[in-house]
Amino acid sequence: MRVCVIGTGYVGLVSGACLADLGHEVRCVDLDPERVEQVNRGVPPIHEEGLAEILERQVGRRLTATTDLAAGFAGADLVLVCVGTPFDGRRIDLRAVLAAAEALGACLRERSDYCVIAVKSTVIPGTTMGAFRVALERTSGKRAGVDFGLGMNPEFLAEGVAVHDFRHPDRIVVGGIDSRSLDTLAALY
Repeated sequence: MRVCVIGTGYVGLVSGACLADLGHEVRCVDLDPERVEQVNRGVPPIHEEGLAEILERQVGRRLTATTDLAAGFAGADLVLVCVGTPFDGRRIDLRAVLAAAEALGACLRERSDYCVIAVKSTVIPGTTMGAFRVALERTSGKRAGVDFGLGMNPEFLAEGVAVHDFRHPDRIVVGGIDSRSLDTLAALY
Protein backbone atom coordinates (compact mmCIF):
# COMPACT_ATOMS: atom_id res chain seq x y z
CA MET A 1 0.00 0.00 0.00
CA ARG A 2 1.18 3.56 -0.69
CA VAL A 3 1.00 5.57 2.52
CA CYS A 4 1.55 9.28 3.12
CA VAL A 5 2.31 10.23 6.72
CA ILE A 6 1.87 13.88 7.67
CA GLY A 7 4.29 14.76 10.48
CA THR A 8 7.62 13.26 11.52
CA GLY A 9 7.33 13.50 15.28
CA TYR A 10 7.47 10.39 17.39
CA VAL A 11 4.05 9.16 16.21
CA GLY A 12 4.44 10.01 12.52
CA LEU A 13 8.02 8.94 11.99
CA VAL A 14 7.75 5.79 14.07
CA SER A 15 4.49 4.83 12.34
CA GLY A 16 5.91 5.59 8.91
CA ALA A 17 9.16 3.73 9.52
CA CYS A 18 7.42 0.70 11.00
CA LEU A 19 4.88 0.62 8.16
CA ALA A 20 7.77 0.70 5.66
CA ASP A 21 9.34 -2.18 7.58
CA LEU A 22 6.06 -4.07 7.11
CA GLY A 23 6.37 -3.63 3.33
CA HIS A 24 4.36 -0.48 2.61
CA GLU A 25 5.71 2.35 0.45
CA VAL A 26 5.77 5.35 2.80
CA ARG A 27 6.33 9.04 2.17
CA CYS A 28 6.59 11.22 5.26
CA VAL A 29 5.76 14.91 4.92
CA ASP A 30 6.97 17.57 7.34
CA LEU A 31 7.23 21.36 7.27
CA ASP A 32 10.74 21.31 8.78
CA PRO A 33 13.37 20.94 6.00
CA GLU A 34 16.12 20.00 8.50
CA ARG A 35 14.01 17.18 9.89
CA VAL A 36 13.21 15.93 6.39
CA GLU A 37 16.89 16.05 5.43
CA GLN A 38 17.82 14.06 8.54
CA VAL A 39 15.22 11.40 7.82
CA ASN A 40 16.40 11.10 4.20
CA ARG A 41 19.95 10.57 5.49
CA GLY A 42 18.68 7.86 7.82
CA VAL A 43 19.38 9.91 10.94
CA PRO A 44 16.51 9.90 13.45
CA PRO A 45 15.57 13.47 14.47
CA ILE A 46 14.11 12.02 17.67
CA HIS A 47 15.29 9.40 20.13
CA GLU A 48 13.29 6.21 19.84
CA GLU A 49 14.80 2.85 20.61
CA GLY A 50 15.11 0.80 17.39
CA LEU A 51 14.24 3.67 15.03
CA ALA A 52 17.79 4.17 13.69
CA GLU A 53 17.95 0.53 12.60
CA ILE A 54 14.63 0.75 10.76
CA LEU A 55 15.68 3.97 9.01
CA GLU A 56 18.94 2.32 7.98
CA ARG A 57 16.96 -0.54 6.37
CA GLN A 58 14.16 1.49 4.80
CA VAL A 59 15.31 5.00 3.83
CA GLY A 60 15.67 5.16 0.07
CA ARG A 61 13.87 1.83 -0.30
CA ARG A 62 10.37 2.05 1.09
CA LEU A 63 10.68 5.24 3.13
CA THR A 64 11.31 8.81 1.96
CA ALA A 65 10.58 12.23 3.42
CA THR A 66 9.67 15.53 1.80
CA THR A 67 8.46 19.03 2.61
CA ASP A 68 6.24 18.93 -0.50
CA LEU A 69 2.75 17.80 0.52
CA ALA A 70 1.55 17.42 -3.07
CA ALA A 71 4.48 15.12 -3.86
CA GLY A 72 3.98 13.10 -0.69
CA PHE A 73 0.25 12.82 -1.31
CA ALA A 74 0.48 11.92 -5.01
CA GLY A 75 -0.68 8.35 -5.56
CA ALA A 76 -1.19 7.59 -1.87
CA ASP A 77 -3.87 5.05 -1.04
CA LEU A 78 -3.94 6.22 2.56
CA VAL A 79 -2.90 9.35 4.44
CA LEU A 80 -2.18 9.28 8.18
CA VAL A 81 -2.32 12.68 9.86
CA CYS A 82 0.18 12.59 12.74
CA VAL A 83 0.66 16.23 13.66
CA GLY A 84 1.08 17.73 17.09
CA THR A 85 -1.90 18.50 19.28
CA PRO A 86 -0.43 20.29 22.30
CA PHE A 87 -2.45 20.15 25.51
CA ASP A 88 -2.22 23.02 27.99
CA GLY A 89 -3.98 21.17 30.78
CA ARG A 90 -7.40 22.43 29.72
CA ARG A 91 -7.69 22.14 25.98
CA ILE A 92 -6.10 20.43 22.99
CA ASP A 93 -4.76 22.76 20.29
CA LEU A 94 -6.19 21.52 16.99
CA ARG A 95 -4.65 24.18 14.74
CA ALA A 96 -2.09 21.85 13.14
CA VAL A 97 -4.71 19.13 12.54
CA LEU A 98 -7.09 21.58 10.88
CA ALA A 99 -4.27 23.14 8.84
CA ALA A 100 -3.37 19.64 7.63
CA ALA A 101 -7.01 19.06 6.67
CA GLU A 102 -7.09 22.26 4.62
CA ALA A 103 -3.80 21.49 2.88
CA LEU A 104 -4.91 17.91 2.15
CA GLY A 105 -8.25 19.18 0.84
CA ALA A 106 -6.42 21.33 -1.70
CA CYS A 107 -4.49 18.23 -2.83
CA LEU A 108 -7.68 16.12 -2.90
CA ARG A 109 -9.26 18.61 -5.29
CA GLU A 110 -6.79 17.43 -7.96
CA ARG A 111 -7.42 13.69 -7.46
CA SER A 112 -10.09 11.61 -9.13
CA ASP A 113 -9.36 8.32 -7.35
CA TYR A 114 -10.55 7.28 -3.89
CA CYS A 115 -8.00 8.00 -1.16
CA VAL A 116 -8.53 7.43 2.56
CA ILE A 117 -7.45 10.12 5.02
CA ALA A 118 -7.20 9.09 8.65
CA VAL A 119 -6.46 11.10 11.77
CA LYS A 120 -3.85 9.46 14.00
CA SER A 121 -3.17 12.58 16.07
CA THR A 122 -4.67 12.76 19.54
CA VAL A 123 -7.91 14.69 19.17
CA ILE A 124 -11.13 15.05 21.13
CA PRO A 125 -14.13 12.88 20.15
CA GLY A 126 -16.00 14.28 17.19
CA THR A 127 -13.04 16.12 15.66
CA THR A 128 -12.51 13.75 12.71
CA MET A 129 -16.13 13.65 11.57
CA GLY A 130 -16.66 17.28 12.63
CA ALA A 131 -14.16 20.09 12.07
CA PHE A 132 -11.59 17.91 10.24
CA ARG A 133 -14.18 16.60 7.78
CA VAL A 134 -15.64 20.08 7.23
CA ALA A 135 -12.20 21.50 6.41
CA LEU A 136 -11.43 18.65 3.98
CA GLU A 137 -14.77 18.95 2.20
CA ARG A 138 -14.67 22.74 2.03
CA THR A 139 -11.18 22.93 0.52
CA SER A 140 -11.54 19.91 -1.77
CA GLY A 141 -15.08 20.49 -3.00
CA LYS A 142 -15.65 16.75 -2.45
CA ARG A 143 -17.65 14.66 0.00
CA ALA A 144 -16.28 12.26 2.58
CA GLY A 145 -17.58 8.73 2.08
CA VAL A 146 -18.40 9.47 -1.56
CA ASP A 147 -15.31 10.99 -3.18
CA PHE A 148 -12.72 10.12 -0.54
CA GLY A 149 -12.48 8.02 2.59
CA LEU A 150 -12.22 9.33 6.11
CA GLY A 151 -11.16 7.50 9.22
CA MET A 152 -9.59 7.54 12.64
CA ASN A 153 -6.68 5.42 13.82
CA PRO A 154 -5.71 6.57 17.32
CA GLU A 155 -2.18 5.93 18.48
CA PHE A 156 -1.19 4.18 21.68
CA LEU A 157 2.56 4.80 21.60
CA ALA A 158 4.73 5.85 24.53
CA GLU A 159 7.66 8.13 23.78
CA GLY A 160 11.00 6.33 23.95
CA VAL A 161 9.47 2.89 23.34
CA ALA A 162 7.16 3.78 20.45
CA VAL A 163 8.79 1.29 18.02
CA HIS A 164 8.18 -1.54 20.48
CA ASP A 165 4.62 -0.35 21.10
CA PHE A 166 3.93 -0.18 17.36
CA ARG A 167 5.32 -3.67 16.76
CA HIS A 168 3.57 -5.20 19.78
CA PRO A 169 0.26 -3.36 20.16
CA ASP A 170 -2.15 -4.39 22.86
CA ARG A 171 -4.91 -3.00 20.62
CA ILE A 172 -5.40 -1.45 17.19
CA VAL A 173 -8.42 0.83 16.84
CA VAL A 174 -9.76 1.98 13.49
CA GLY A 175 -12.93 3.81 12.60
CA GLY A 176 -14.24 4.98 9.28
CA ILE A 177 -17.02 6.74 7.47
CA ASP A 178 -17.61 3.81 5.12
CA SER A 179 -16.56 0.21 4.51
CA ARG A 180 -13.85 1.26 2.03
CA SER A 181 -12.21 3.44 4.68
CA LEU A 182 -12.42 0.68 7.29
CA ASP A 183 -11.13 -1.97 4.88
CA THR A 184 -8.17 0.22 3.89
CA LEU A 185 -7.22 0.93 7.50
CA ALA A 186 -7.61 -2.75 8.45
CA ALA A 187 -5.43 -3.79 5.49
CA LEU A 188 -2.70 -1.43 6.68
CA TYR A 189 -2.01 -3.63 9.68
